[in-house]
Amino acid sequence: MNIFEALRQSHDRQRELLEQLVATSGDTPERKALFQEIQVELAAHERAEERHFYRPIMLDDNGIEPSRHGIAEHHEIDEILELLNETELSSPAWLVHAKELHHKVLHHLEEEERKFFQMAGKILSQQEKQQLSTKYLHDYQDALTQ
Repeated sequence: MNIFEALRQSHDRQRELLEQLVATSGDTPERKALFQEIQVELAAHERAEERHFYRPIMLDDNGIEPSRHGIAEHHEIDEILELLNETELSSPAWLVHAKELHHKVLHHLEEEERKFFQMAGKILSQQEKQQLSTKYLHDYQDALTQ
């Protein structure tokens, strides 16, 4: 498995969880559980991706700006998660924020997969792609269990 395949697995999981989350309503156990799960998934993915994908890409001049952009989007996603945590699950505003999170994450994933992956594919060697995948998956799994 290479780094792009590893990242796509988490991306697919994020899409699935977010679709389920925005389909919930009210202060229900389902909404609480899905929200907790997406928070853990996003945090684990961000941590491992920034360490084992963005950081190595930033070593190349062509990778600095796209990596900074991706990290900035991670920060924006974290801010929306904070808003959701501060809002009552039963509030209509909660669903508005959840839909904003859904939109922001999907935009980020699409941009990353359509633009960033192609650029990174030119920067990284085949060996690096494999090695980064192993490191990413280890860190990602570790973060999921914390």
